[in-house]
Amino acid sequence: MKKIFFIATLFNLLLVTINSNAQAVSAKTKDMMIRISEIEIDSNYLDEYNSILKEESRASVLLEAGVIAIYPLYQIENPTQIRILEIYANREAYEAHLKTPHFQEYKTSTLKMVKSLKLIDMKSIDSETMKEIFRKKDK
Repeated sequence: MKKIFFIATLFNLLLVTINSNAQAVSAKTKDMMIRISEIEIDSNYLDEYNSILKEESRASVLLEAGVIAIYPLYQIENPTQIRILEIYANREAYEAHLKTPHFQEYKTSTLKMVKSLKLIDMKSIDSETMKEIFRKKDK
């Protein structure tokens, strides 16, 4: 009987822990800033731009706790059309990102390469699933 009570108590403790962690992650998800950057690159600079972007996005994800994802993509039929999915823990993390040396280097070194830039703020339709996909450990 003691064994059953112990297992039931342990199970309840586990459920409370899971629920409190889910609530904490849900609160973090609610504050996330999500953006899609639509960028057109001058074809003369495409390889150079991609190299710089790859370096910057990697540094952002590895060095900045508030950067959940910076995921650069290009259109298969038109590689000069770049899209970047950007997900930040919150607005403050995004603003801090803009001040980092690696972002400043990216921005200044690619100015002449960018033909157009459009920043589109987004909101998640399914933040419950998103918190599982983009869970990032606090540093």
